[in-house]
Amino acid sequence: MNALFSLAASAVQHLTGAKLGSFWSKAALILSESADATSGATVAADATSGATAAAVAVSPFLNAIEYTIVVPLLYFSVLFCIVGIIWRLYKILGAPPAPYSLKIYPSSKSPGLGALKDTFAMPQLRRHKPLFWVFLVIFHISLIMLLLGHLDILPSISIVPESSRHMVGAGLVGVGVTVPLLYFLFRRFRTPVRELSVPADYLLLILILFLFLFGDLMSWGNSWTPNGFVMTKQDFSLYFQGLAQFTFADPRAVLPGSHYHFLVIHVLLADLFFIVLPFSKILHAFLSYPINLLRRK
Repeated sequence: MNALFSLAASAVQHLTGAKLGSFWSKAALILSESADATSGATVAADATSGATAAAVAVSPFLNAIEYTIVVPLLYFSVLFCIVGIIWRLYKILGAPPAPYSLKIYPSSKSPGLGALKDTFAMPQLRRHKPLFWVFLVIFHISLIMLLLGHLDILPSISIVPESSRHMVGAGLVGVGVTVPLLYFLFRRFRTPVRELSVPADYLLLILILFLFLFGDLMSWGNSWTPNGFVMTKQDFSLYFQGLAQFTFADPRAVLPGSHYHFLVIHVLLADLFFIVLPFSKILHAFLSYPINLLRRK
């Protein structure tokens, strides 16, 4: 293209003189630059079109992965968790008795009540580590409210009015589980807890922390912003209803907006947590009372 315009300018200069030829040379240069810009724009448009086509081709694959995470994998992880807990409890309870006594003295007149007190009030921990005890109490109370908040999303349960965009605690429950978790994590970096910790302890706390944080973003968005989160409590209710009824429907039909990825990440972390739980230290939640009862008898 440049050569063609240069040839035309030379011909015009030969026929009309240098002055007019100079004008035509400048005109040819401008036209040449315009042609190059047009060609560049065409290349950019072709690249954009190719990227769009690639995104369209990948989109069904990503949608399939997201669906697998929020429906089939969630069913599998919950079932795996239940079976894993039952198996671990069977192995633990079926093990030979310890060769030493676990009883504490003086013995309690009401072993059952004493075991309940040891399990939920944790008096020994309160005496020796009061700050740790405070965070543990806040965490466990908030965890109970968090479970109630997830049950409240089901259409058949209405702890908070269905018309309300708030979940149980109106966002404060998220604070009640997240702040203690940060304390539990940072505590692992200090002596003497650091010397007693293994990598699995840190990874488990980080997993639970991010699980709660992504849930907090949706809860805080609904409760603490003027317009609420993109996906409302009513939308989550339809998703939970589909899970409870085993419809295997695609949640995208009831969960609109680009923030759907927040839910996918939240559920993925929940899937991982359910799979890890039977083999982690969190299993103590199912053994605290039986062990304390054994110590009290």
